[in-house]
Amino acid sequence: MVDRYPTTPEGAVKLREELRHLKDVERLKVSREIGVAREHGDLSENAEYHAAKERQGMIEARVKDLEDKLSRAEVIDPSKLSGSRVAFGAKVTISNVDSGEEVTYRILGAEESNLDRGSISITSPLARALLGREVGDEVKVRMPAGERAYEVVSVEFG
Repeated sequence: MVDRYPTTPEGAVKLREELRHLKDVERLKVSREIGVAREHGDLSENAEYHAAKERQGMIEARVKDLEDKLSRAEVIDPSKLSGSRVAFGAKVTISNVDSGEEVTYRILGAEESNLDRGSISITSPLARALLGREVGDEVKVRMPAGERAYEVVSVEFG
């Protein structure tokens, strides 16, 4: 079975836009760069040629990655979800059991997550520990700095 790739509608649009940009703009640009660099002669010592070829490889790898993610995309609109259990798209407030410090995260797909903007990947250890939990539940999460305990304070969708 192929693993689904959860994403919001906005996340899916961004993936498609990036894929289109890479195919329609970046591929052509790097192809021109390779052509110009080739005209400079000896390819074995041509740094511009090797840099352009490396960039081309990175573009092609990203194109494959995006195509794979889009082929497995499961578009989930958090605004249409509700309930008391933590799930993809939920905005979850948790409290550190030891310090009492509260923090709020939205659980999103890997490509959409951005800790600075308050979102974490559904594949992160914290998100995986929170999935299916309800307000009042306590979860223990093994973090790089050691095990932490959190209590679910609120779960919101939308």
